[in-house]
This record gives sequence, structure tokens and C-alpha cells, in this order.
Amino acid sequence: MEFIIPFKGEVQYKVTLDPTVWIFDDRKLDLRTFFTDHHVDKDELEEYKRGMGEHWSREIMEGATVPPTLNSEKKYKRQDKQDMLTGTFGMRFQPFLENAEPASSATKVVFETASGEHAFPIEAAKQLIFKFSQDGKPLREDGPVHILLPDGSNIDQPITDVSAIRVE
Repeated sequence: MEFIIPFKGEVQYKVTLDPTVWIFDDRKLDLRTFFTDHHVDKDELEEYKRGMGEHWSREIMEGATVPPTLNSEKKYKRQDKQDMLTGTFGMRFQPFLENAEPASSATKVVFETASGEHAFPIEAAKQLIFKFSQDGKPLREDGPVHILLPDGSNIDQPITDVSAIRVE
């Protein structure tokens, strides 16, 4: 089975997705609680601006210093490591679709799978969630990702065996 998912069709950039590395991505969603808990979408641009503002203020107050590399590397707590080894995780599809930059004439996203094709309007596709891990293990049998609807209504019957993403 191929673990790389290529973007095809009407996109500016022919991006490929590698779900095997998403376990280290800060944007991953814990699917054990995502559909049951109330979650608030974070605005990444606002968080970036807030962080830059704090950094700017610290430089004004303390003077500019270049931090050593070790301070900028993320340290994982024991519980975080355990969660990665046993958790069930997913990623939102939106940032990947936006990075591929669909053509202005494109209206839908088609997921090519072993059982056929599944099409969604672009705006609906942005809300989809790609499950990439079950109980700490990659989805080897019918993966590399399972496509879940944003409300979780198909969590027991996800779209599986995704081999390519085509934008039309």
C-alpha cells in the first residue's frame, strides 16, 4: 500500500501528503474526544500575531537576544509521548487544500479510493477530517487515511483506501 497521497487536477501546486509524519504535527486532533467534547476552532493567524506581539514586547523590555536552538525545540512530556503511542488522531483537510491552491474555476474535490470516487464541493471538503492513526498505529490495512465528516456521523463507516485527491 502506498502511504503518499498526491493532489491532481486543477491546482497550482501538485502537493503530496504523507500522513505518517502527522503524529508530530501540532495541528493534529485527538479523535477520541473531538466529536464528543465541545471544541473551539483556533485561528492560527491570530495565535501567530499574539506570539509575535509577545516576542516583540519581550525584546523591547529585555533587549534582543538570539535564543539557543535547544530552547526552540519542542519538549514532549511523558504523558504526551504516551498519548502519541496510544492515541487516535486526525488532521483537518483545509490547510492542505489551501496549500495546493485550487484554480478559481475548480468547484469540487474528488477522493479516489479502491471502491470508487467520492466527490465534495470545495467548501464542504475543507471541513473534512483525515484520520491517520488508530490506537497509536498508522492505518495500514485500509489507509493511509480515513475521511471523516466534520460532525463525525460516518466515524463507523469512513471513506477508506484513499489513493489520490483530484480537484476539478
